[in-house]
Amino acid sequence: MDFATASGVSRVDVGRFVGEVPDGWQQGRGAFGGMVLAMLLRAIERSEPDAGRTTRALTGDLCGPVLPGPIEIVVEALRRGNNLSNFDARLIQGAEVQARASAVLSVPRPQVRAPAPSPPSVADWRELSDLGVGPPIAPVFCAHFEYRSLSATPFAATGEPSVQGFLRLRAPPPRLDAPAMVALLDAWWPAIFAVEGRPRPVATVSFTAELLAPPEELSPAEPLYYRGRVAAVSDGFCVEFRELWSAGRLVALNQQTFAVLK
Repeated sequence: MDFATASGVSRVDVGRFVGEVPDGWQQGRGAFGGMVLAMLLRAIERSEPDAGRTTRALTGDLCGPVLPGPIEIVVEALRRGNNLSNFDARLIQGAEVQARASAVLSVPRPQVRAPAPSPPSVADWRELSDLGVGPPIAPVFCAHFEYRSLSATPFAATGEPSVQGFLRLRAPPPRLDAPAMVALLDAWWPAIFAVEGRPRPVATVSFTAELLAPPEELSPAEPLYYRGRVAAVSDGFCVEFRELWSAGRLVALNQQTFAVLK
């Protein structure tokens, strides 16, 4: 099942959507966070009547595991101004809120003159092998993504709390959209694994994404350069910063807070 179909939702009433979390996209018991947040964002975007207002930022909390099966999403428009909309959405399963997200949608604003971040200097992605990451060494959802790591192997201890490589959906969609970009930001393994050289059970509890380029301008067949690094660790929680680049252009930023389960 391709990502757009897997993360699809249907409107049943004003501000109310239903969907089906498919089997095969799990990280542990529940669906991986990128899938859950993408479903929330699809419901939010479908609640915005102005097609010129696109997603600029998404903030979400993953409250509990979202299991394969039916879900309901309730969307509330907090405010719709002249050019900008604020939405809040809750994903309900088993009569409990298992995830929530807030999003900012806006028309383009006047350009601000500022220096662009320096693009990373990395190898051509074609020179790197597809790692074929998936079970049993990685969660089942990883099989839907193509990873080309700049480390020797997945989860390799590099001596630095950071990871980098190239990433794309294994079944590229006709066009990228904001929900797909959210999923790509969440798809790589945590950089904390590079410290110990092994995976550990972790769960995303908080997620913030900033989309810096219209996704439809990016080629879905071209892998994005990914870079993630540990920002801080305290009391069993890890904060990580993530980036996605396309052709030397920074296209998305992400901050995540992970709970290290054991």
